Amino acid sequence: MKTTPSAPPAMPAATTLYTGNWLRLQACGHWEYAERTRASGAVVIVALTPGDEVLFVEQFRVPVAQWTIEMPAGLVGDLADAHDESALLAAARELEEETGWRPAHVEFLHAGPSSAGMSNEIISFVRAHDLTRVGAGGGDATENIRVHAVPRSGAHAWLLAQAAAGYSIDPKLFAGLWFLQHGAG
Repeated sequence: MKTTPSAPPAMPAATTLYTGNWLRLQACGHWEYAERTRASGAVVIVALTPGDEVLFVEQFRVPVAQWTIEMPAGLVGDLADAHDESALLAAARELEEETGWRPAHVEFLHAGPSSAGMSNEIISFVRAHDLTRVGAGGGDATENIRVHAVPRSGAHAWLLAQAAAGYSIDPKLFAGLWFLQHGAG
């Protein structure tokens, strides 16, 4: 049986509680939530090297005070001269910046909320195709990213081993692996 969502309820106007350089904290009724102020969304990049290796990145994340393993990702439209940047352009840019791999083309897979009860941020999953190694990666001057190219056949076991070693594993990467396993993109 196919259903469609009902119309959203009437909502009171949001009140700004705090505005920082990158985030704004809003209140609406009993809800408090965060909005990005200098980006239109985020993108997660599902990428395989020509050797059938999944690209993961490792970096320290201050909010959780842990080293994390994630798929390459980044903000959309966060550069001063690119406020109207698409998720596809951001994906190609972020993949090369973080991993040193350049895609010949990128394909939209899916979009949805990153944490619907905490933020209005929408994350797009994008599949990068036909990668060429063009650099070392590692991120920009504000980042300290380590790149991992893990054979697709052993990715799940590798991630479990990283979790056992104390890394925080971003659950969004399992959605990316699902896209690879089920032939999306």
